[in-house]
Amino acid sequence: MKTVLVADDDELLRELVVSILEGAGYRTLVAPDGAEAWDLLQSQGADMAVLDLNMPRLNGWELTQRIRSDPRWQAMPVLMLTIRALVEDQISGYERGADDYLTKPFDTTMLLARLRVLERRIPT
Repeated sequence: MKTVLVADDDELLRELVVSILEGAGYRTLVAPDGAEAWDLLQSQGADMAVLDLNMPRLNGWELTQRIRSDPRWQAMPVLMLTIRALVEDQISGYERGADDYLTKPFDTTMLLARLRVLERRIPT
């Protein structure tokens, strides 16, 4: 069972994502902001991350930069899940280290399909 770190400051959306992921057989680590997500990653580890961009204390860009700069996590797949839908935002996400980018509102099947694609990149 793969573990997905989920970080989003919107409680309802966070609960929805967790419900979808756990229903699909993933284990989840959940944080309301980037700083807590970083702490969870350091203490418990994860196989993938689903991150919001706009979070307090440490936003999704900053958290991704920390992930990419740490040898333990730098290869971990990161999916940005955000309201920011402009092409420029998506390009910036990829340039800053995101492996995929999905905008809110999102389709449940598309979220799971993208995570399955990212999961293929995890060494077994």
